[in-house]
Amino acid sequence: MIICTDSNRPNVEPYVLADEDRAEIEHHIHHYDDSRAASIDALKVIQRRHGWVPDGAIQPVADLLGISAPDLEGVATFYSLIFRRPVGRNVIKVCDSIACHLMDYEVVQDAIIKHINVGLGETTADDRYTLLPICCLGTCDKAPAIMINDDTHTNLTPEQIPALLEKYV
Repeated sequence: MIICTDSNRPNVEPYVLADEDRAEIEHHIHHYDDSRAASIDALKVIQRRHGWVPDGAIQPVADLLGISAPDLEGVATFYSLIFRRPVGRNVIKVCDSIACHLMDYEVVQDAIIKHINVGLGETTADDRYTLLPICCLGTCDKAPAIMINDDTHTNLTPEQIPALLEKYV
């Protein structure tokens, strides 16, 4: 078990890196010639445990990878699928790529906003949903598209949104 306190950031809660998380991260490290290449995999391990990557986790994970905390923080903040603050149980990612834009993704996005009553970047009061934009889901031929957790939904219409969202408790 690794317990870390970050003296450079006094408001950061001490973080305990679970033994199984450390073992999984070390497993990822061994798949690369350079441990830095395992940064995203390591962050995903932490996110799987908490639903997001707490500030306190950065230093112990960086230490395990043999990189600086600012370097790992840079990776964590660059990738839109690494969450740096708490999110709801169900993360709705609305594709706003040019293909989705051409296929009127805004009407689907507006239907989601109306149904869950929060805007982009917000989480519902009951922590059921977080709504985020994403630049591309790679389903341009089936636009408009959204992703809820790991499920991609394509060729959407506003009328489909209420029933679709109710499947995610």
